[in-house]
Amino acid sequence: MQAKEWHVLRAVLAAGIMSFSGVLIETSMNVTFTELMHEFSTTANGIQWVTTGYLLAIAVIVPVSAFLIRNFAPRRLFIIANLAFILGVLTDAFAPSLGVLLVGRVLQGIGTGIALPLMFHIILTKSPSDRRGVMMGIGTMTTSIAPAIGPTYGGVLLNSLGWRAIFWFLIVLLVISLVMGLTSMPIESVEKTEKFALPAFITLGLGLGLLLIAIEKMSLLWIIIALVVLVIFFQFNKRQPLLRLSILRNRKFNAFLYSFLVYQAILLGLSFILPNYLQLGMHVSATAAGLFMFPGAVIGSVLAPISGRLLDRVGATKPILTGVTIATIALLLMAGLFGQLNFWLLMAVHMLLMVGIGLSYANLMTITLATLPAADNADGNSILNTLTQFIGASATAVVAQIFASAVATHANTGVIRGSQLGVVVLAVLVVVSLVVFIINRPKK
Repeated sequence: MQAKEWHVLRAVLAAGIMSFSGVLIETSMNVTFTELMHEFSTTANGIQWVTTGYLLAIAVIVPVSAFLIRNFAPRRLFIIANLAFILGVLTDAFAPSLGVLLVGRVLQGIGTGIALPLMFHIILTKSPSDRRGVMMGIGTMTTSIAPAIGPTYGGVLLNSLGWRAIFWFLIVLLVISLVMGLTSMPIESVEKTEKFALPAFITLGLGLGLLLIAIEKMSLLWIIIALVVLVIFFQFNKRQPLLRLSILRNRKFNAFLYSFLVYQAILLGLSFILPNYLQLGMHVSATAAGLFMFPGAVIGSVLAPISGRLLDRVGATKPILTGVTIATIALLLMAGLFGQLNFWLLMAVHMLLMVGIGLSYANLMTITLATLPAADNADGNSILNTLTQFIGASATAVVAQIFASAVATHANTGVIRGSQLGVVVLAVLVVVSLVVFIINRPKK
């Protein structure tokens, strides 16, 4: 795992710690919103920007990562990302107002937006081909465990030391990440061969930001405005490319990308549906609802590197097809029997679902990017990670709207109706994903 002074595993873990920290803060801050609204004298709409501002920063930075990776050395990008993250954490630890808190969250988004694509770039370009699957599994494992830990981490620190402690404890992790990165990534010289496409960057950032707002507000007007701005971006991108969008003509890339993004929709959609259903429908405590997700998340995280090793040994088709099939069966069971499942049976079905996701999630990312020539890896990586952010936000917004509409329409049964309908939508997506993968499955 060493190549030309590169210590690949340590470098991947160093970037992975930053990605883990970003997701951990995002999920742990959700339990602090009531406290923050009181402390900063703001509304729920105002405090939502603690998450939205972070996602917006990622959405703007991730597409630029392809240009950054092509024109700057990995070590330099890693240092910039880490220092931006540390500065953002320190800013939020001392934040005297909501505005300052949002500045810190944006800095953390910049750090995550660089670190996440950089981690996968290191895996794709520095790890041996016969270890690439397991390395992708390790990379995804670092981020997939964070959503399960986040609510518990945030709740414990909020109740014992206050919400600022959420940031203080992460400084230790980030310093460890910085040391690991500096000792695993050699100094390399990369010749800058491109001029930065500023008009394309501005219009893409604006378009993505407007689209995130449109998804959050579920507003047709905002969607139209966002699409107009994105059309302008496409015109600028033709004249001076920021992203090589021609890779979207690759049928295999699009097919595997769809299956990967369906998993992202499932993970984020269920993270909204299940805790709300458990609290409002089954009347369990917030702590129990948070811990409900933990066993499944652990299973998915543990299986990620194991499934990657299977890919290295037997190829992509068997572990992915097995995983997608198991996930499809689990979601169909959940959709069909939702109201009849008690707490423990629902947890068992969720754990079965995470077995399927664990066997195929990281491997789908691996084969999606493997459909591209090496020269397009950075752009494919950037497009994949950008769409991941949007699918996560979209899935949450859609299932939340379904849930809210059902509750408003059916006073007594709205919670279970809305939850079940949300699961049905996700089940339809995964059935289509299974069919798409069978049609396009790798021959080798």
